[in-house]
Amino acid sequence: MMSNLRRPCLRLTALLMVMMIVTSSVGIAAGSEGAGTPEPMTRVVWQDRDKKTLMWGELVKIGSGLLLKQGGPIQGFPKLDKDRIELVQMERIGNVLLVGVRDDDNGKLLSGWVALDLGVDEMPHGDHSDFTYRQPPQVIASVLDKAQGNPAHLYVYDHAFYLANDNLSGYTRLTPDQLTGSPGNQKGTFHQGGGAHITLATVDHKVGYGTWIQGGGPDKGRIDVSDLTKTGKESIAYTFHLPVGGLHGAIANSGRVFFAPSDGVYWVDADLELKQKPDTVVTNHISLGKDKESDRPLRTGAFTNHRNWVLFTTGPLEHSALCLIDASAAKPAVVRLPILVGDGLSLVTPEVVAAASGKRYAFVFQNRKEGEVQEKLTIVDLDPNGDRDFSDAAIAKTLDVGPSRVEGHYGHHSISFDDDAKFGLLSNPGSGEIWILSLSDLKFVGKYKVGGMPTKVTVVGGEESKH
Repeated sequence: MMSNLRRPCLRLTALLMVMMIVTSSVGIAAGSEGAGTPEPMTRVVWQDRDKKTLMWGELVKIGSGLLLKQGGPIQGFPKLDKDRIELVQMERIGNVLLVGVRDDDNGKLLSGWVALDLGVDEMPHGDHSDFTYRQPPQVIASVLDKAQGNPAHLYVYDHAFYLANDNLSGYTRLTPDQLTGSPGNQKGTFHQGGGAHITLATVDHKVGYGTWIQGGGPDKGRIDVSDLTKTGKESIAYTFHLPVGGLHGAIANSGRVFFAPSDGVYWVDADLELKQKPDTVVTNHISLGKDKESDRPLRTGAFTNHRNWVLFTTGPLEHSALCLIDASAAKPAVVRLPILVGDGLSLVTPEVVAAASGKRYAFVFQNRKEGEVQEKLTIVDLDPNGDRDFSDAAIAKTLDVGPSRVEGHYGHHSISFDDDAKFGLLSNPGSGEIWILSLSDLKFVGKYKVGGMPTKVTVVGGEESKH
């Protein structure tokens, strides 16, 4: 028979084991010991590809340390078929987040979008902002049916969302005011333009440029120019063609529109008054060079904006580089920063932040394509001398990160930044972790096991009160 002395010891041992399990699951960062009420520092929403849903949590400060508190699934998020549905791109404007939904049958099963109220309000106070965390994030609107054209790409231009409805050869424009307004106004406006696998740029709510991905045939290099004051088929003003096809990227910056076909980068001046015709559009080509082994032109697939600069990556291997174009220059040209990439790795589209420290950084993941190789995150100081000219951009640091689980367009690392620009929160899909990076010294300050397959992350809010 067990003695009375052993029972308390066993209970204490069991309690310690439970505490160890809980601690490892939430990943308490160093320095979080001590009493204190948790103070929200930022909120994070991430896509869990295993569950095909959105999850959320909060980075909170306890004493001198940090803790990622998990909030669980998003309230009201629709239950989706785990085998046939994918969550695609998601973006936020202020407190509103939009995520695209796509199926494996050209939209015949179910596709569309879901919008969230993130539950965080910003209160500006001159040189800083405080944030109120009023409620957990929740779904406020959605359109999911068989008539949404199976979107893949989602963009934000001029404080509006643009969701590409691929199989409808057009895109839907949605604003935060519409999404938070009455249910009858939450469907947005549809504009014809682009097709197959649409990438998109819009300018000043006036004109849209929708691409076609075909590499040959009558739609090779096709770009539809649409009048955004009109809807449906009436939107298209005219169509022009680039000399090459395979278009898989578009962005607008400084009154110009940039495209990513199978050869380098092309750009045109935005036709805000819609005065051009197909034969009067002037297309400008920026070569990225050629791969000597295959003799194929180098290309990119997607762009990122930061101020007047357009950023993107190219490759492969010895050609791998972060590229920058000053969109406002009289003759835009490429600034190329080589990045050493090992066998089995490839660069992804950069993410950019203006950190609270005053530095501007680009973050470029080196994701695994094949083999067992350590994946990395390269951090680029975009403006080492602080003169607002990025032509002297230089690598600041390269860090090891956890594994991705890349399958086609899915399973990549992702990083997003709090509104105080003090932290970056990044996902490691292969290990089910979210890591916290300090933007002050570019060091990891927390690694948290969230489970599932965290992929795309979006962060909203900053320190609750700075007084």
